[in-house]
Amino acid sequence: MNHNFACSSFHHGITRRHALKVGGLGLLGLAMPNLLRAEALVNAAKIKARAKSVIFLFQWGGPSHIDMFDMKPDAPEGIRGPHKPISSKADGIQVSEHLPKTAKVMDKVTLIRSMHHSMKNHNSAGYYALTGHAPPSDDQRLRDSLELFPGYASVVDRLAPSRGEMPTAISYPHVVSDGSITPGQHASFLGKANDPLVVLQDPNAANFALPELSLPEGIPFERMQARRELQKLVDQQARLLDISAQARGLDSYYERAIGMLQSPKLRDAFNLSAEPAVMREAYGRTTYGQSCLLARRLVEAGTKFVTVYFSPSIGGQSTSEGGWDTHGFNNTRMFPIVEKYHLPITEQTLPTLLNDLDQRGLLDTTLVVWMGEFGRTPNINKNVSRDHWPQCYTTLLAGAGVKRGFVYGASDKQGAYPVENPVRPDDLAATIYHALGIDPHTELRTLSDRPVAAADGKPVTGIFG
Repeated sequence: MNHNFACSSFHHGITRRHALKVGGLGLLGLAMPNLLRAEALVNAAKIKARAKSVIFLFQWGGPSHIDMFDMKPDAPEGIRGPHKPISSKADGIQVSEHLPKTAKVMDKVTLIRSMHHSMKNHNSAGYYALTGHAPPSDDQRLRDSLELFPGYASVVDRLAPSRGEMPTAISYPHVVSDGSITPGQHASFLGKANDPLVVLQDPNAANFALPELSLPEGIPFERMQARRELQKLVDQQARLLDISAQARGLDSYYERAIGMLQSPKLRDAFNLSAEPAVMREAYGRTTYGQSCLLARRLVEAGTKFVTVYFSPSIGGQSTSEGGWDTHGFNNTRMFPIVEKYHLPITEQTLPTLLNDLDQRGLLDTTLVVWMGEFGRTPNINKNVSRDHWPQCYTTLLAGAGVKRGFVYGASDKQGAYPVENPVRPDDLAATIYHALGIDPHTELRTLSDRPVAAADGKPVTGIFG
């Protein structure tokens, strides 16, 4: 397990346009610090939060929209694929025949069928999906860097941190990668203080626990606190807090880790054994199934942003694990991992999570986002597979005032390109922040002190009721 925290300097900013508008007000007695605070309060007041929490279900590898939520039964055989569509509980929305339970909850969701961008490689597209900011290039060799943007969870932790015992953001049970770690999973230039709590243990394991949340046997909390005070003294004498941003990060890590040691609420949230056996079975006794159940427990306890990664890898030749990539099954029966693993596990977890949240009264205040980094080509290739296709794909959203049984945007007859209300990852990022009551255009500062917006897109307000 690993959880990282740190801190860095940050200037809560307003847009330069606003600064120019009101810059002269200092002459009227409004000092700039007070002006900035006042402007921030005004901007915050303009956006009413629809969501208290977000559950972000990241489907690493790129699920095929055409074979799930944007089926094209009238297209030629080489496009429509082998699966038949079935009607759902929402008028006019069809899904794959392999998703009958999911069909029964489509009256709770909005499908955005016009997602699009131009990144065809997993790492670059994954970074775009996890941050809402386009990478500098479409390169599979894209490496993590402090010059790249932070993930959604870290931006939320910076701009709208939780005030209770629970961490603002928690990510698990994997760190995703494809050859190298995919950027966008941590706080980047915001500093380690805004990193999510990362849990790398399997929630489905019989001994699932968080050892960091319990003091070693025989060490009282007072002794641990005394050691922390000693560490502070050493830091001060070495002037680490003034010199090293990394040291400031470690200092913040120690502070928050000790706070967690005292949090029975956090320990209780992670105690999956407290769930009735019937509920655990409903979610499925798999790593992903229990991760989705844990997500419900975390938002119920007060965590604001929960990221659940479907798989650590894009996929391979296994039919019992791995992400949504289907390239490992060349010249075989079409999409064996999709039929044997991807669709069955989605069929068990997604409707169970949405129904569970709804029955507990949590869906009204929890935004659920189900998405991958791109879709799949309309044309089935010579190796009986679909290739990467960012030009058009589908994202599913539910809760927090999202319209129920609704489709936003549309693809063309082959599912190749948007023909109505195109939506970029930049817009989805703005939508997520907007739902949480965060102005998506709030300025952040890079390491070089360059002002950048939390999101460059526009909120897709048409999906909300």
